[in-house]
Amino acid sequence: MTERKRYTPGPASGAQVRKEGEKWTLILVRELHHSPEKIWQALTDPAHLHEWAPFDVDGNLGAVGTVKLTWVGTSTPLEAKVTQADAPRVLEYNDMRWELEAIDGGTRLTLWHSIDRRFISMGAAGWHICLDVLDRLLSGTPIGRIVSGDAVKFEGWQRLNAEYAKQFGAEAPNWPPKAAQKP
Repeated sequence: MTERKRYTPGPASGAQVRKEGEKWTLILVRELHHSPEKIWQALTDPAHLHEWAPFDVDGNLGAVGTVKLTWVGTSTPLEAKVTQADAPRVLEYNDMRWELEAIDGGTRLTLWHSIDRRFISMGAAGWHICLDVLDRLLSGTPIGRIVSGDAVKFEGWQRLNAEYAKQFGAEAPNWPPKAAQKP
């Protein structure tokens, strides 16, 4: 049995939402048993991002500047403006901010991501799986990127979506639509 087939995401945890005016921010916190430097490389290097993140970039995110970012499942690249790149502590671009804090035995990784309130539980479920994939990649047991349409079909994503919706007091979107769900 492959590592991917054995993978099941754990329960929804380490997340919260914050509302500031009309803006909603998803905040995910994960403790990883890897150094901030190793995680920084995975957050900034296009080859590493391609292995776990829900998007690809045409350049390194580790320096202030502009790169093209393409979300998996879309064909139109977006301009991503890296506004802060303080290795290996803070990375900020577009509507995302990553903070890395060295802790005993690894790193506390915190992600702030502005997401439309209607899709915040879906975003939390997706990032939850992405961070699991990242952790396995950095541990030397990669399971391959699970994003976009593959993520919503992946066992455990629907459960996470519902758990995060309940945790946030939000309605879980009916995604994928009933016709696309497996019986």
